[in-house]
Amino acid sequence: MTDPNAIQPSELDQLPDRDPEETAEWQASLDAVTKAAGPHRAAYLMRRTLERAEGAGIALPKLLETDYVNSIPTSAEPAVPGDEAMEQRITAWNRWNAAAMVTRGSKYGVGGHIATFASAAWLYETGFNHFFKGKEADGSGDQLYIQGHASPGIYARAFLDGRLNEEQLDNFRREAGGNGLPSYPHPRRLPWLWEFPTVSMGLGPLSAIYQARFNRYLANRGIKDTAGSHVWAFLGDGEMDEPESTAALALAAREELDNLTFVINCNLQRLDGPVRANFKIVQELEAQFRGAGWNVVKTLWGTAWDELFQLDTTGALVRRLRQVPDAQIQTYQTRDAAYIRQDFFGGDPALVEMAKLLSDDKILECFHLSRGGHEARKVFAAYKAAVEHKGAPTVILAQTVKGHTLGEGFASKNANHQMKKLSVDEFKNMRDLLELPIKDSDFVDGVVPYGHPGADSPEVRYLQERRAALGGPAPARRVHPVAPLPAPADKAFASFDKGSGSQNVATTMAFVRLVKDLVRDKETGKRWVPIVPDEARTFGMESLFPSLGIYSPKGQTYEPVDRDQLMYYKEAQNGQILNEGITEAGSMADFIAASTSYATHGEAMIPFYIFYSMFGWQRTADQMWQLGDQLGRGFLVGATAGRTTLTGEGLQHADGHSPVIAATNPAALSYDPAFAYEVAAIVKDGLRRMYGEAAPGEDQNVFYYLTVYNEPLPQPAKPSVDGIDEGIVKGLYRFNTAESAGITPAANAPRIQLLGSGTAIHWALKAQQLLAEEWGVAADVWSATSWSELRRDALEADEALLRGEERVPFVRQALQGAEGPVLAVSDYMRQVPDQIAQWVEQDWSSLGADGFGLSDTREAARRHFGVDAESIVVAALAQLAGRGEVKAASVKEAREKYGL
Repeated sequence: MTDPNAIQPSELDQLPDRDPEETAEWQASLDAVTKAAGPHRAAYLMRRTLERAEGAGIALPKLLETDYVNSIPTSAEPAVPGDEAMEQRITAWNRWNAAAMVTRGSKYGVGGHIATFASAAWLYETGFNHFFKGKEADGSGDQLYIQGHASPGIYARAFLDGRLNEEQLDNFRREAGGNGLPSYPHPRRLPWLWEFPTVSMGLGPLSAIYQARFNRYLANRGIKDTAGSHVWAFLGDGEMDEPESTAALALAAREELDNLTFVINCNLQRLDGPVRANFKIVQELEAQFRGAGWNVVKTLWGTAWDELFQLDTTGALVRRLRQVPDAQIQTYQTRDAAYIRQDFFGGDPALVEMAKLLSDDKILECFHLSRGGHEARKVFAAYKAAVEHKGAPTVILAQTVKGHTLGEGFASKNANHQMKKLSVDEFKNMRDLLELPIKDSDFVDGVVPYGHPGADSPEVRYLQERRAALGGPAPARRVHPVAPLPAPADKAFASFDKGSGSQNVATTMAFVRLVKDLVRDKETGKRWVPIVPDEARTFGMESLFPSLGIYSPKGQTYEPVDRDQLMYYKEAQNGQILNEGITEAGSMADFIAASTSYATHGEAMIPFYIFYSMFGWQRTADQMWQLGDQLGRGFLVGATAGRTTLTGEGLQHADGHSPVIAATNPAALSYDPAFAYEVAAIVKDGLRRMYGEAAPGEDQNVFYYLTVYNEPLPQPAKPSVDGIDEGIVKGLYRFNTAESAGITPAANAPRIQLLGSGTAIHWALKAQQLLAEEWGVAADVWSATSWSELRRDALEADEALLRGEERVPFVRQALQGAEGPVLAVSDYMRQVPDQIAQWVEQDWSSLGADGFGLSDTREAARRHFGVDAESIVVAALAQLAGRGEVKAASVKEAREKYGL
């Protein structure tokens, strides 16, 4: 028989028990409480004891989940400063106008969302009235990541504030006329209002974390004091399913980003139905955030619940709240008191007795209306706790009802995300509920009116006074007049013009060498922000470690294992490099924060993010679109580029398509430079355009994407060709002719134009020699530094033609008079060079690396894809044979000669 007092295996611990008798006493006490007062009382005492230990700084595993009640009890809530009745009226006007705007727009079929802001109104209004700092003080203020579907409420507030007018509200989601409002937060479409695009769900929370981190980076590097800036991210509970939403929670806790608050609107609904129908999303999120090291504040129940909790002397109510799944909470929202009495209270004798003390009206008030996220006092307490908490970021889990105040047809209904309008009767009911002075006669021809108390009304004056006290309007985006950054000395760029002689240099190394020189510049060097996802050594950047330092808010608390080496691993609180570990998404979020610092903080920073090209656009293209939306500036560098240059790595690392994806982004200037001097020329022009004196009509809000290669080859000197710099920047120039390459073609020799980009130009140059020496064909070689910029220019020329303006595309100008057909080749899909084919007057053909990559030598891979020099020769002969300029038999002979 087992001894009940024997130590069980689960009780064993590697740590010796220095006082077994005392341990036994504690365990006996727990057993006694369990026996006398029940397991729930014992669990309660254990939770309180663990919380006390945590508060005292005792190192214990954190309590990951607490009861399904508010973190801040009513008795501990601070008084809300200001005029609560006035704020109630302001919020009522904003609720009304948000719903009216979407409903009026529904006749155009443009859609819109009503229910989200209805649930979150107090989450925003409390912040606008008491917490969110504007930009008219230090120029930074707070950074607000507004939940995209709540945008009608933000527009409604701007309307009340006088920043928008009725015409603009009526043009919600109708921007073509020039006086409309974008559907969601969009800096490119409404750049004076919105700072951050957030509707690609999941990117908002990820970006908010890295924005808060970048604020600290600026401060620790002595560039700007950002201590007064707080980052607020407003999110939906359904949005937290996106992997990006929680991808960087540990980073935020690890770096103690107490300048960051997540506000998650837990209305328990996503687009199609409940977020966690059979479970509890609040409890799940609490455990997730607590486990990551965040401070968690739960704001679940309104003051109407206070009476119920006071009656809960046995803990039965708290137990029941933990048991009921979210979908059933929604059901209570739509059912009568009798149903709630039976289903919620009826299964526990203690709850049955409690329900006898409650009127039907009280039950309906609690279950239909009273949520923590709908009461200014509850929200204020949570926000105050968040901004005062030190040492960790805070997440506020605020429970609300989706569609609150919109009527029974909306509240908690599964379809309410797709419901775009209210009827006139529903609006009248809403008016009565909100106590707004809108008359029946104001509904002309069944059209719901906008409501405004008047520009000089007490409501508007109060709103504007509160914003003035907090530093001006919010949200707001400001680009403060900043002098263009001085151009670095030409020496840094000109050093590449002479070439590398006999030394083999990859273009990746050329770019890194250029950056090494640029970061030494006395004027702009400190503004460079090198970003790399744990591949610095791959790209030859380790020499930057000791000179620039790797950013860490903790500095370096250890002695690095390579401290005695020249290029040791150096972390520093004022480090310049952001080495993010294996996270391209995090690195892109870094880049976005740095690239928009000119607007967010009035400090122009020059980020360059270098990555395996395969894991850039393919993995994080959504963030690159976000970068364009947010008007970011900087250099993306796809290293180890191309489908055939990454020897041995094979299919998963072989990039043959990133320029195709890049070409779809209107803000991306995509380049595939072949030589070091081209890299230098492109970076020099990028610095001028984005940070210096842009030419008239040039958009500064662009970013550059350069593909660079890991194949060491001799770098030629920059040719003395007229207009070469213009050609490099615009996308095409003639690198050499057959004659300038030392070839003396026979009289009337057939001629062909070979266009190559990136590493492919080396195969074209070899093909140039083979064509001359073995087939009597003269070839000129062109460097196509940017197929997509040539296409962009040609499209603009086509658009000009539609306006009656004559303009010749640059690619046509450059190739004008060039003899023979054109054969284009790159280390990418044929689709890359083919994007300019329709504007080339000569006969066109192309080669490319279509299909999946494979593991082998570079030479074997190029032969496999048919892009090596010999394949170019055969393709050139075939093109010339089709024109009757070489014998058809030559093509077969060449194919056999080269083993193709």
